[in-house]
Amino acid sequence: MKIVILDGYTENPGDLSWEGFEALGNVTVYDRSNPSEVVERIGSAEIVITNKVTLDASVFEACPSIKYVGVLATGFNVVDISAAKHRGVIVTNIPTYGTAAVAQFTMALLLEICHHVGHHSNTVHAGAWTKCPDFCYWDYPLIELAGKTMGIIGFGRIGQSVSALALAFGMNVLAYDAYQIPDLENEHCRYVGLEVLLEKSDVISLHTPLTVQTEGMINADSIATMKDGVIILNTSRGPLINEADLAQALKSGKVFGAALDVVSKEPIQSDNPLIGLENCIITPHIAWAPKESRQRLMDIATQNLKSFLQGTPVNVVNL
Repeated sequence: MKIVILDGYTENPGDLSWEGFEALGNVTVYDRSNPSEVVERIGSAEIVITNKVTLDASVFEACPSIKYVGVLATGFNVVDISAAKHRGVIVTNIPTYGTAAVAQFTMALLLEICHHVGHHSNTVHAGAWTKCPDFCYWDYPLIELAGKTMGIIGFGRIGQSVSALALAFGMNVLAYDAYQIPDLENEHCRYVGLEVLLEKSDVISLHTPLTVQTEGMINADSIATMKDGVIILNTSRGPLINEADLAQALKSGKVFGAALDVVSKEPIQSDNPLIGLENCIITPHIAWAPKESRQRLMDIATQNLKSFLQGTPVNVVNL
């Protein structure tokens, strides 16, 4: 069984092992693959593993040997699902592996906005505290979270985990999701409509899938309904936000600060309107990437392939 891994580096830059896949077949790992290289690299392989490399209809047509595609991520938009199904190719994803990591990172972004820990540490190392006439100083407003309201758009596993952390900080939580679980509500956490969430939240955190309905949901109109000085966090999907509108709101002060681990086009482009804004933190899509989380992903991906080979596929996205 030939197994080709088209872009293995981000999942495994050297601190994990491909031994789980190697036990199932003859494995070839490429750190990265350009579009022009995909068909040749797949060749006669039956198993293709991809993270962000696109597999469109032309790839399936050129590589009729493909029987299985394993996506090393939750999102599977890089694969033409219809074309795969038409040719009888099973496509699987990793439905949940980084819940704790993404929730933790979401709060890290929020705390950085509240305290600018990195900046203040840098100024101390640069000598600013040594020269300070007072026993302390701060260069940005410092924010206490207790008593404030976090609005969570998308209340699945990650949204619920973020809620638990927010509640631990003494915040109140407003949740918006099409699918509601009443048992999750309590004195400090309740479901509301999107309009109420946007209007009442001090912090808005995005944890919803990218769909036709959610694309660009944070835009000039929705921002106008928010509190003055709101904080916006996005560790979900970049296109949920109209970046030009957010940039304008950050410049005007309507939005106090934003922290984003995802943007509309990745890697980020040099002309992205958010680059250079002091009140906008941007990290390079790393919320998912702690070693523990990536090992969990590796284990699930290996089990997905093992189940397929045993004739009982799991986590199939193109049934």
